[in-house]
Amino acid sequence: MSTENSPLPTSRQIALANVIVDIERTAARAGWDQAPALYALVPTAELLNQPGLPAQIAEQIRAGWDGSADHLSAIIQEDLAKDDLEDILGHLGWPDQVLGAALSVERVIVPPEVEAQAPADPEEALTFITNHPQRSDVRLAVGALRTGESWCALRTRAFDADDKVGQGARLVPNLVDALMLSLESEPSS
Repeated sequence: MSTENSPLPTSRQIALANVIVDIERTAARAGWDQAPALYALVPTAELLNQPGLPAQIAEQIRAGWDGSADHLSAIIQEDLAKDDLEDILGHLGWPDQVLGAALSVERVIVPPEVEAQAPADPEEALTFITNHPQRSDVRLAVGALRTGESWCALRTRAFDADDKVGQGARLVPNLVDALMLSLESEPSS
């Protein structure tokens, strides 16, 4: 059950917000024009208890761990297909050890009145929006937990600074919903 409407955040909500901010800052260090990245969110304590975890990696994880049971670590999922991201998320399933999922992705946005002027053909609309003078490039980091919590971080290219990142539980509802659906699915074999 989500406690998203509670006036005070839970430790789980804080842990999710912290890992999403870390994902966004990692993407920011890589620079703009990066491919989408998908992450499994797992409890840090459980990750550290995995047999065979290399000592150097365990040391790095411990350095960022606050010691709490709710602290989350993001594990990047390699080889993300280049298809429509929402479609990919609709076909994913996560094992039980994964408490949540997150992604970072870049998008081009325009004001609603510009979007309304876009051609009906999807390829023509993409060209129209991509080349429009009122376009904005944004990077989104979005995460959701099986328990219903979500968190988003949004950075624009025009205001590319760590202190200019917008944050909130449902800034990008379609991506939050797609992540939530992926967490409800059984992993494919």
